Amino acid sequence: MHNSNHGDRYSAIISSDFTVSVHDTLFSGQTFRWEMYRSHYPYYVSVIHGSPIIIKSMDTLGLSIYSDRDELGGLPLSKWAEYYLSLDINERVIMEPVFRFLHRDIALLVQDFYGLKVLRQDPFETAVTFMCAQGIGMPIIRRQIGEICRVFGDPVSFTFEGTRHTNYAFPSPERIASAHSEDLRICTNNNCRRAVNVRKMAEAVASGELDFRKLASPDRSLDSIRDELCRNDGIGPKIADCIALFGLGRFDAFPIDTHVRQYLLEWFGLKRAAMPLTVNNYMELQREIRSVINPEIAGYAGHLLFHCWRRRVKGLNTA
Repeated sequence: MHNSNHGDRYSAIISSDFTVSVHDTLFSGQTFRWEMYRSHYPYYVSVIHGSPIIIKSMDTLGLSIYSDRDELGGLPLSKWAEYYLSLDINERVIMEPVFRFLHRDIALLVQDFYGLKVLRQDPFETAVTFMCAQGIGMPIIRRQIGEICRVFGDPVSFTFEGTRHTNYAFPSPERIASAHSEDLRICTNNNCRRAVNVRKMAEAVASGELDFRKLASPDRSLDSIRDELCRNDGIGPKIADCIALFGLGRFDAFPIDTHVRQYLLEWFGLKRAAMPLTVNNYMELQREIRSVINPEIAGYAGHLLFHCWRRRVKGLNTA
């Protein structure tokens, strides 16, 4: 990978040696702030760290990533892209030989999605996203998060390949903490309780009571991360695991929702998945699936399985 100046933008060129399915990655239910546009090649637009990010997928030629800055999050653009797209993780080692032997049909299905990358995202944005995501479909989640950014975030305008775009930065914890209840309720699918919980969580982050940098420490156990997150109203074990997996880079976190329960039952025969999802059953299901797949990256593998189940078995569109 190397950087090259592209007019007033910088580009990080990712070699085609890396297999990255951009669409599967960005529209798999882990992030809801990317928009797709089409020119000669499709390109995807979002705002991260307050800057426009454009990912252009060029088939066998690899990826180009553009921004108006040559570094993001304290990293050179190329290194940030490697980090964000988790290029240090080889999906083929997720499904170990013993798994491929014992679950050959599943392994054959999942290998079509090896280019799906689990993103390393901002933990506060991830927390707000999944607190808003409970019990609703992906299109509504996307609309909610877009509205939160439009109402509380700062506009970011830029031109790419002759097209003018205006997107919005994700609002800071301070901005959401000071939000009026009515404005935030409108952005959370008209759910008053959810709006209050999101604001209280933002207040905890703004005050330092909830410190994501400390939670991201590799010395923290997953149980202690989950316990601390679950002290916040509106965050249960599943949302805590989503925050850990997608926002804290804890690829051992394994969120369990309806689709995950379905494939745990159908593909792996875990009878507990058909039982009510109490906290005890949730934790026991995690223990059982970690005996089937690599526990150190169980959540990463779980997201591939989740996406494969939705697409290949349920016939659902991406997020």
